[in-house]
Parts: sequence; C-alpha cells; structure tokens
Amino acid sequence: MTTETARPIKIAYDECKQILARQPKLFFYGLLLISCLVWIAIRTLVRPKKHSIRRPNSPDPEKPISNRRTTIKAPDRTPGEWHPVDFTRPTAAPYPNWDVHTAEPIPYRPFRHGPYHITMGLRTMQWDEWIELDNQYPRFHEDKKRRIEERGDKCCRTAHEAYDGAVELLEELCSYLPQRYPTLFRSTSTGIHNLLTEETFDISTRPLPEDPMTTASRLIQDDLAIMFEKPDGQYYLLAGAILLAGFWRLSDKFGMPLSEIHTSGDVPGFKTKLEKGMMNFFRRVQPGQPVLRNNYFIQVDDNLAWSHSIGSEDPSSSSSDGADDGTTSKQVQGWSSAEKNKAIEHHYFRSERQSLRRLPRSGGVVFTIRTYFEPITKVAEEVGVPGRLASAVRSWGDDVARYKGRERYGEVLLEYLDGKHREQVEKGLVGEDGQEEEGKYPF
Repeated sequence: MTTETARPIKIAYDECKQILARQPKLFFYGLLLISCLVWIAIRTLVRPKKHSIRRPNSPDPEKPISNRRTTIKAPDRTPGEWHPVDFTRPTAAPYPNWDVHTAEPIPYRPFRHGPYHITMGLRTMQWDEWIELDNQYPRFHEDKKRRIEERGDKCCRTAHEAYDGAVELLEELCSYLPQRYPTLFRSTSTGIHNLLTEETFDISTRPLPEDPMTTASRLIQDDLAIMFEKPDGQYYLLAGAILLAGFWRLSDKFGMPLSEIHTSGDVPGFKTKLEKGMMNFFRRVQPGQPVLRNNYFIQVDDNLAWSHSIGSEDPSSSSSDGADDGTTSKQVQGWSSAEKNKAIEHHYFRSERQSLRRLPRSGGVVFTIRTYFEPITKVAEEVGVPGRLASAVRSWGDDVARYKGRERYGEVLLEYLDGKHREQVEKGLVGEDGQEEEGKYPF
C-alpha cells in the first residue's frame, strides 16, 4: 500500500476516534445501522428459492377451487368399469375416553367473514375420523328407527347393480366401528353387536335380513349415499339411506346422475363453478384418498328429519281453491311456503359434515352425511360467532341467499346476531369487526 493510498484511511480512522471520544452513542448507532444494511443486502442476494408446501388437510374453502392444486391421479380405465383395488383401510385407533353419554358433539362452525365463494371446500380426512358419534346417538338412533318403520324404501333403497357396493359399505362399518368405538360396538362371528341398544346384526347370511343400506344406517348417526359410475362417465345415486336430510328426499333423487341431482336442486353456481371440478374429483379419487367437507344452513323449525316449515314431506294433490275447471294443484314445497320472520327461538343452525371415499372392491363413492343441529340462540353465545355468522350471511350472493332462504328469516336473524355481537364488543370479548376471533376452519 502506498503512502498516498494509506493517507485517506488514516484520516478516516482519526475522525472515527474523535467521534467515538466525543459521542460514543452516535458512533455505535451508526455502526448498528451499517450492520443492519449489510445483513439486509446479504439476505436479498442469497435468498433461497421458496418451495411451496401443500397442506391438503387445511385448505381455505373460501378460495376458488381452481386456485388449488390436486394430487389425485386419474386412473387409466374405461368409464363404467372398475377393477378391485388391493387396499385395506388402516386399523382405527380407539377414540380416547369416548362415552356415548358424555361425548359432546363437535362444534363445527363452517363459515367465515365475507366475501363468500362457491367451492367444493374439500380437505383431507384422517382414517380414524371417518365416522363421528357423540351423546346425540340415542336420539338419532330412535329417529332413524322410527323413520325406517314409517317410510321404508322412501328413505332407504339399493338398486340391484349397487347391491355388492352397499354390502361392502356395511362390512366396512362393521369393521371400523368396534375399532373406533369399542365401548359401543363389539364384533361378532357373523357381524356386529350394539352394546347400548342390544341389537345384533348378522351380515354374513345371504340374502341379508334387510337392505344393507338400512342396516348400515341403524349403526351410525350419518345419512349415507353411494354413487356409481356408468359407461357414460356419469356417477349415479344407486344406494342410499337418507333419513335425516331436512330439505331433500331420496325418492326424488334416486337413480339420478350427479349433475342432475344438483341442477334439480338449484344448487348455486353448480354449472359455472362446481360441475367440472366435481366430475374430475369423482373420476380420479382413489380408495386411499378420503376427504371431508362441511356446509351449513339456517332452519326455522326444530324438526331434524324434515324441515316442515318449507312444506309437507309428502305433498298431496288437492283441488284448487275457487277453480271450476276440475284442475288440481300440488302443495308448494320450498322456502316460498315458509312463514316469514318467525321469532328467533324458531331459528336453528344446521351444519353437515360430509366424508367422501371410494370403496376399493366395488368402486362406489360413499358419502356419509352427519348433521349437527342446534338453536341459533345457543350458537350465538360463543365468542366471535355472532359477528362472523352475520358477516357470512350478508356476504351470500343473490343465488346463494335464494337457495338458503334468507329472505324468509334474514331480518330477524341478522338483528339478533348484530345485537349479540355488540354485547361481545362491549364486554371486550371481540373487536369491532370480530375478525381476530376467526378460528381454523371449520370451527
């Protein structure tokens, strides 16, 4: 190093010594700032490439389905043909400390602050959690038993070509339930025994004593449906036990393809936002890839099995009032027949937890549909829930609002929820917008 080169360095060094002597704090603050800038520069230059980590069990159901990747592989097979797959469901672990008298229903709250997006909302299912039972089991069991006796094949039915699939589902339940709920079920040499009701079901005899879907429905709280693919590539509802659906009847949908089930029910956004993704899912889903989804409705009566506020479950034809031409009219069945703005005590929160899985032997796609049913006045006591639910209801588009019947109850419901939200704000339980209280979906 030459003298000329070293001189500026010496001058700078002397100046730093003087600053350090006069204002040591300023010197150290400057040194800290320079260090931070150097660290930021290094991080920017050598930042590693980000890798997207997919968490299939925790998607955001309010994001359009097209924005999410799928790992489901399409099988190479001819539509309508299924070759049995060598897959066995993992053995279920016993539910810890479960008791049919004390196990509380899981408080699903599958709604978010707006905006509302129409999606399938699928998430991965853990095999242990296939069927959920709780202390509502005795009530559900009795309701189902009564409905089977009163309505028979209006609620439980299996097409001839779906019989083997329905038997496969029954066998799966008889294997799973004693594993997961050993205090309620016990395996027998011929089937299963219910320790609460003292019912024993023989599933080995042929023919079976009753429709396999009927027997399956007696074991659990869920409604059941199995879809089977035909050569046209469509999936058809060919086996079902729909006893507690509230708003739809198996007799109306039995034998229909998946697309018609949804269009006949005026499901919002089905053609534009759901049909393609749903059809792709059904074609591709494999036995080892079970999924879950949740939904919710508002009901303005307390009947779990059928919401009588939207009309009779079995509307009859009668002569038109004042008609002199001999014509008849059928009773209207739908939200238009519901009484408007009933008192809040008549409002109920109805939520469904649906599982979907493919049966390995028959290839049928099974829906289990578990309904949770609670008074709105109870649900609204939970911290953060009234504000979140009010926001969700307000965010429905016109088609969703019409489908869910908001016009018949919206004024009373939203006034009540807003009031409960204000109470929670005043108590300091939530902020004004309440969004910080939003938990992990679907709770």
